[in-house]
Amino acid sequence: MTETTAAPDLPPRLTRLTFHGPLSEARAARIVERVAPGTGSVLDLGCGWGELLLRVVDAAPDATGVGVDLSADDLARGRANAKERGLADRVSFVEESATDTTRGPADLVLCLGSSHALSSTEPPGHTEAALRALRGLVSPGGRVVLGEGFWQRTPTPAELAGMWPEAHAGEHLFLGDLVDAAIAAGFRPLWVETASAAEWEEFESGYRTDVEEWLAANPDHPLAAETREKTDRQRNTWLRGYRDVLGLAYLTLMPVS
Repeated sequence: MTETTAAPDLPPRLTRLTFHGPLSEARAARIVERVAPGTGSVLDLGCGWGELLLRVVDAAPDATGVGVDLSADDLARGRANAKERGLADRVSFVEESATDTTRGPADLVLCLGSSHALSSTEPPGHTEAALRALRGLVSPGGRVVLGEGFWQRTPTPAELAGMWPEAHAGEHLFLGDLVDAAIAAGFRPLWVETASAAEWEEFESGYRTDVEEWLAANPDHPLAAETREKTDRQRNTWLRGYRDVLGLAYLTLMPVS
């Protein structure tokens, strides 16, 4: 995997992460095995560096793919990875908004932790809006893989206070309600799975490892205090806020004819 680096003497960015989310190698392999056969076109919305997109296209020799995101750094990493794997002629990464995109329909649509990119509707309505958008972007007989947050249980006031600003109990659906929303949007749920505690810990720790090492080696850097405060705040948001409360579901969905 090609690593990305920050400017000289600043911490590198997310080089310890293969996927930008709590997704293990084993689960990713199973998803690819399920969705790659017969896939000719892949659309990845809010793709980041598009690791799963690249793996699906690599496993489907006749497939082409497009990844859409607003992060120039992540897209550059995706392009570099595509070139390194000999996929640059079959996968493109474009810097644009996924909201109201006209790039579909595609045989496979990926949206991993990026439903917010498909709608400006306030949570939790953005989930239903994203599902409706995805229904219009997938080809008949195709598949959607949606990675979406859900409450594992109702968060306590103390846990909500430890999360992101303005977090509230109505912000996410419960898992059963999320699956019901997918059905209401015109899908059948072929596969329902959720990220494990180990996948969350791998992601959350890997998200900060580069910065933590940099802080340990550069405690007096002019940006150290600001970086330390931000990193500590992020970690506390996980440990004292949404750990064991917020889940991530991976739904493999098929549109109803």
